[in-house]
Parts: sequence; C-alpha cells; structure tokens
Amino acid sequence: MKRGTTLFLKIAVIIIGIPVLALCIFLVPEIGDFAVELYPDIAYLKYLVFIDFYAAAIPFYFALYQAFKLLSYIDKNNAFSELSVGALKKIKFCAIIISSLFVVGMPLFYLIAEKDDAPGIIVIGMVLIFASMVIAVFAAVLQRLLKEAIDIKSENDLIV
Repeated sequence: MKRGTTLFLKIAVIIIGIPVLALCIFLVPEIGDFAVELYPDIAYLKYLVFIDFYAAAIPFYFALYQAFKLLSYIDKNNAFSELSVGALKKIKFCAIIISSLFVVGMPLFYLIAEKDDAPGIIVIGMVLIFASMVIAVFAAVLQRLLKEAIDIKSENDLIV
C-alpha cells in the first residue's frame, strides 16, 4: 500500500491533538480560577480541576499516538497483525481511563454547575463520558474483528 494513502488520516490525528493542547494550556487554568471564584473557601478545588483535566489529557495523547502507530502499520502492510490488535487494545483502555476520570470528576462539574446555575456544564461532562465510551466500544469491536480476521488468515495460510 502506498505511504500516502493514510497521510490524510495522520494529518487528522495531528490536527485533533492541537486543539486539545490549546484547551489544556488556555482553558483549564481559566476553569480552575472560575471554580475558585465560585467557592473561595475551597481553594484546593482549582487543583482538583487541574488533576481531572490533565490526567485525562495523558491517555488522550497516548491513544492518539497509538492511532498514529496503527496508521503506520497500515502503510507497511501490517494491518492484519498482532501489533494492530495491540494498538487497538491500548486505544480501548485509554478511552476507558478517560471516561473513568470524567466520571470521577463529575461531582466537581456538578458543584460548579450548581453554584453557577449552568446545567450545560453537566451536559458537557456527560458528552465527554459517553463519547469516550463510544470510542472504547468501537475500538473493542474493531479489535475483535481484526483478531478474528488474523485467525482466519492464519488458518488459510496453514491450509494452502
């Protein structure tokens, strides 16, 4: 397969990572400051916001790296290999970790939404949770299909 066939997807993976980096640099500190403004007696709330968002950013970027590796395997005609299955498995676990971190941080979102009277914050939190769970399920399905395809391919190689 030509190297350029997955170039668009590789560029998309990079482009997906740039806005999240910008959000981590510019928006997360603002959210932390806003939480402290709402609850000045709970000053450590800012650090809980930092921990929740930055801890979710780490598996997000690891999953992007695994997606980039998966596209490299496709370029090298190794799409049907255990390496691809492993990359999908890591993407699935990263999505589960991200969802779990936002579930743990949901009471924090609730505190901010309750004080600010903005239920949209809770909706955004729920969207983040369910989006990462959809990605986890999709990666699990692809992982299983790829594993079955590899098994069928190995059986056919033994027969021929």
